[in-house]
Amino acid sequence: MTFSLRPTYADARTAELVDRLRDYLDGELADHEREHGITPATRLTRADLVPVWRRSRELGFYGIHLPEEYGGQNLGYSQLAALKEEIGASGRVLAHSVLGDMGGPLRAGDILQHATAHQLDTYLLPLIRGERACCFSLTETDAGSDVRSMRTVAVRDGDGYRLTGHKVFSSAGPFADFAIVVARMAGTGEKEGEKPRFSAFLVDLDSPGCRVEDGATPMSGEHIESDVVLEDCHVPAANLLGEEGNGMRIALGRVTTNRLLHCPTVLGATRRALQLTLDRTRTRQVSGKPLLMLQAIQHKVADMATDFYAARSMTYAALAALDEGREVPAEAFMCKLFVAESAFRILDEAVQIHGKEGLTQGNEIEYLFRKIRMFRVLTGTSEIQRNGIAKLLAFQH
Repeated sequence: MTFSLRPTYADARTAELVDRLRDYLDGELADHEREHGITPATRLTRADLVPVWRRSRELGFYGIHLPEEYGGQNLGYSQLAALKEEIGASGRVLAHSVLGDMGGPLRAGDILQHATAHQLDTYLLPLIRGERACCFSLTETDAGSDVRSMRTVAVRDGDGYRLTGHKVFSSAGPFADFAIVVARMAGTGEKEGEKPRFSAFLVDLDSPGCRVEDGATPMSGEHIESDVVLEDCHVPAANLLGEEGNGMRIALGRVTTNRLLHCPTVLGATRRALQLTLDRTRTRQVSGKPLLMLQAIQHKVADMATDFYAARSMTYAALAALDEGREVPAEAFMCKLFVAESAFRILDEAVQIHGKEGLTQGNEIEYLFRKIRMFRVLTGTSEIQRNGIAKLLAFQH
């Protein structure tokens, strides 16, 4: 893999998909955002997203990773990663809705294998078609990295269950029709030494006893999170995902794959920041010379580019191994850790090089800095990744 801020691909299929995606992101989607005045701070509505879901579906991007039986193109992990990288590099606010990250197929794709015919027809196939949207409700105020300490409880009740609890950071909650909720089965995990059992449910967000509240606004300033509050909310037995007690396995299923696939989007955003920074150093004049003529700046951008190349190379190497059917748990931890930390270093230097402009709200570098900083915490903190690496190393012979 060679270094480039606009990658090309030897695989003809990947190259064609990337070119088409770039055309859409830089053309139609950019025009749509300009016409509607959409910025990262815009309080998005369902009306802003539905046209993107539908158009992306028409172009073949929405759910493109899914098997052909669900209307996808059965992409390999490296191919999907290349598209996710372009999403991150585009600078488009609504890019998260093109492949289905925001409440669509990328959010729910892993649960298809656990769904019944009723659940597919009622919830998941409409979601894949861009007719419905979902959010994933696992995290609670005191159950983030330690999800097993969640307090949301499911009680059996005749032909279904009663759910009570308070979920936070449900991404896509403001636009979703239903949530994938994980709850602890009542009466389990209460005795010393007893393990709790968890189940996963499809919960209609307009159900009695369920309400969606504005979630905390993350430091990125995006309004895409909700709290899901459940107060004795009845969920039919037909909405139980998989078997009772198997909810945590469903929720954390393919965790290695998902951990890896978060990295390309961040790499894309980092790539954009690096490009913006290089543009800045070439055009910003200091004492009659471009900023890039200063050796101190040359060294900064050299280190930034090297960090990016290393992070991208290791990520795609791990994805290639995954495509070959190999298990890469240690590599996934390493990639999440290194991508998060190196991306943060790159953005920190980007702000430094931009000077006052990099500190100004409304400047894209300032926004990207806040956005990238979150990745050191989201989807598993850097400390959690280090724990995982060390544990795996301890068991190697």
